[in-house]
Amino acid sequence: MKLQRRTFLASVSAASAVMAAPAVMGQARPRVVVIGGGSGGGTVARYVAKDSDGAVDVTLIEPTKRYYTCYFSNLYLGGFWDYNALGHGYEGIAQAGVNVIHDWAIGVDRDARTVTLASGSSVPYDKLVVAPGIDFVDNAVAGWDITKQSMMPHAYKSGTQVQLLKNQIENMREGGTFCMVAPPNPYRCPPGPGERVSMVAHMLSQSNPTAKILIVDPKQNFSKQALFEEGWAKHYGGMITRIGPDFGGANVEVRPDSMEVVIDGQVESVDVCNVIPAQKAGKIAELAGLTNDAGWAPVTPSDMRSTMDENVFVLGDAAQQGAMPKSGFSANSQAKVVANVVRGELTGSRIFPARYSNTCWSLIATDDGVKVGASYEAGSEQIESVSSFISQTGEEADLRRQTYEESIGWYNGITADIFG
Repeated sequence: MKLQRRTFLASVSAASAVMAAPAVMGQARPRVVVIGGGSGGGTVARYVAKDSDGAVDVTLIEPTKRYYTCYFSNLYLGGFWDYNALGHGYEGIAQAGVNVIHDWAIGVDRDARTVTLASGSSVPYDKLVVAPGIDFVDNAVAGWDITKQSMMPHAYKSGTQVQLLKNQIENMREGGTFCMVAPPNPYRCPPGPGERVSMVAHMLSQSNPTAKILIVDPKQNFSKQALFEEGWAKHYGGMITRIGPDFGGANVEVRPDSMEVVIDGQVESVDVCNVIPAQKAGKIAELAGLTNDAGWAPVTPSDMRSTMDENVFVLGDAAQQGAMPKSGFSANSQAKVVANVVRGELTGSRIFPARYSNTCWSLIATDDGVKVGASYEAGSEQIESVSSFISQTGEEADLRRQTYEESIGWYNGITADIFG
């Protein structure tokens, strides 16, 4: 694990080593407010506070007191990861000098530069960082809305939905059917649905081996498709069926009360249904007037600055920035760029050129890990990929095991980097 952690920490921007000039004696400190305490927001808040050495007043607004990562939640479903290990508190971020407010941000006045909280108070800012993750597009799947999430969980946000989904799968009747309604592009964690199917198949192969898995997918292709399909054939032969758009995967309706899925007019009875709807930027981005007609927040590729407001930055899953996938790794990478820019503009410290990176690991079966990733730079209009890599089909078992172990090292490294 030391090798992976050292490799991860080496990717931290050199900017973190440059300390900001101290604030002038008696002068009010510039104020940075960060909305959202996940991989993007948590990283920005901790890095600005830590690297400015107290010269910047940093406030983080996050409603939950313990943040549960979506990444690795699939491994919890498969029995490889403990649920409590997904949870992280904000003590380390507070210890870095961040004022952590556990409340909902419900409005942004960009003229007055204030954020309104559900409690009724407001927080002023000089620079605002918005990292709210995702919300779901209303009526994206006919018959499903957020009021149906207890019957047909999405399990695609931080929180207890993944526990509910696991309980439902564990209590499926013998030989029953698990159905996943996959999302259209773009969405959080492109390989996530494929890994989830793998982990559900792993669970069922042990406890309910005659069960079936049905994937209803509106996309022609999906991330790591060749790798997943190879793994499904190897480990879970005959269990998994995928229906793509050519066979009705783009024309689906769900009936939660009767546990039915209607695929291009054909009714299928299912026992558990995981509906992952189309997605958009978290609601506060829309309320702040930062989103476009597609529901995402467009940003400048060199610094993740909102194209709507020069004093606002949007990063992570909520941003429309170009080639980078929506992932925890991407959000953490973008956050270091934003932290450097924000600190530089407020304190006069050096601002480095933006460099971004991402890797997404997936587990298919015991010790069968695969990955995909790339390095990115700011293009003239969007972030662009400059190099990439992906696991290959037919790899040796030892390499797949090393890839899985690498993913554990990354998880431990990134959560320490975000939460301290």
